[in-house]
Amino acid sequence: MHLISVNIGRAAVVEYTDAEGGLTGIGKRPVAGPVRVFAPGPRTAGPGSGLEGDAVCDRRHHGGDHQAVYAYAREDLDLWERELGRELAAGLFGENLTTAGVDVSGAVLGERWRIGPELLLEVASTRIPCRTFQGAMGEPGWVKRFTREGRPGAYLRVLHEGRISPGDPIEVVHRPEHEVTSAFLFRAWTTERHLLPRVLAAGAALAPEVRDAAAEYARKHGGALN
Repeated sequence: MHLISVNIGRAAVVEYTDAEGGLTGIGKRPVAGPVRVFAPGPRTAGPGSGLEGDAVCDRRHHGGDHQAVYAYAREDLDLWERELGRELAAGLFGENLTTAGVDVSGAVLGERWRIGPELLLEVASTRIPCRTFQGAMGEPGWVKRFTREGRPGAYLRVLHEGRISPGDPIEVVHRPEHEVTSAFLFRAWTTERHLLPRVLAAGAALAPEVRDAAAEYARKHGGALN
């Protein structure tokens, strides 16, 4: 398990986002490194991204400690390449980390990764596709297609900052014993809302807005957990 690339996005004006000023940082490109990775703080206050030099422009839905780093598996990009019939470069999905040998969508919330000698990350949330993602891909109906496939990658929070470079090893040092993977949370949040109460099994690993939404759904539906 290792990093294939570390990807950074610069703010750019595009026509396919409704973010303020038409700005987006989704167009990420591999960099040589080393890149400092740190906890960026609250979504609306700090730099947004947990990677030094990376732009997060739409703070309504992106950035902050619980979305500090976005990872996507090269294996899933390869599957999409075959389905779409086109090459997909590392960073095209807006991911900061393109990984090899890691089941990123199958990572459970609270799972911890050590990357290189210093960095410690924790799986925190899932990716929800948006209009900006569809525009960047240039694929009609992309949001629905991405949602249907259910390979969302994962957002991670930073527990201990460090510098990383392409080729650094990834080690899973802790994996909680519950069912709430990034892919499970994705399904619960998008196409299978009845699963939301079961998301609460992830406990303290949940981002506050996810925990609150799952708890509210459980209250409205009798608190059922299955």
